[in-house]
This record gives sequence, structure tokens and C-alpha cells, in this order.
Amino acid sequence: MSTHKTPKVAKLIAHLKHDRYDSRYLGYFECFNLQLHYEAHDVLEDLWLETKGPLHNYYKGLIQLAGAFVHLKNSKLDPAARLFRLCKKYLEPYPSDTEGMDMAELLSQIDLWIETLESSGYKKSPYDPKHPPTLQPKL
Repeated sequence: MSTHKTPKVAKLIAHLKHDRYDSRYLGYFECFNLQLHYEAHDVLEDLWLETKGPLHNYYKGLIQLAGAFVHLKNSKLDPAARLFRLCKKYLEPYPSDTEGMDMAELLSQIDLWIETLESSGYKKSPYDPKHPPTLQPKL
């Protein structure tokens, strides 16, 4: 399936190659780690739209995670918390090491981000652009 975003996505991930993982999956992490959260969302959304199997909700959870950071960067803390909760709901059923991700570590980090938001009454963001979070699956 192609979307209107496909050419943009293709350009972002053209240099990524791996024997096991789709370049769009790898591109998500590259964009996320460069603090390009909107682009990370777009890159993985392109793959998610094609996925109907067991990884469908896994990708959806990661997309929601990137969306939460888009909201954090725009100081929309309550919507960010809602997306963190939503992404957690999608990711929780997956076992540790799903597609190379340490799910226990990721879910623990999501809990910390939610706790920071809730304990501050949605006035303090867990996002620090000088020390941004990074995600890295084991390849």
C-alpha cells in the first residue's frame, strides 16, 4: 500500500538496510533518536498501514509513542499523557525482545514519563531536548 507520504518516507530511509528488519522500522528509531518525532511517526505509519499480522499493534504503539513526544515538544502535556497511556496499552501484550526491543525497559520508561506528567499536574514535561530519550532495538 502506498500513501501520499511514501516518497518522503522513502527518502528518509533510503540508506537503511538490514537482513531481518524493514527499513521503515529502522527508520523509526533513527528519526526518533534524532528528535524527529513527527517523521518517526510518518516512517512507521507507512509500514503499519501494510501490516495486518501480529505486529500491527506493536507498530501502532510505537507510532503513539512518537506522537506523545510531538505533543511534549509542543507543550501539550495532557494529550501527551493520553498518548503515552495508549501506546502502553498497545505495547504491554508483547513479550520481551519483540523485534529486538527490550519491552520491559520501554514500558518502564513510559511509566516514568506518565508519572512525571501526572505528579506535576501536567505542568512539567519529561522531555529535555538536551538529554532526549533514545530507543534502540538489538539488531
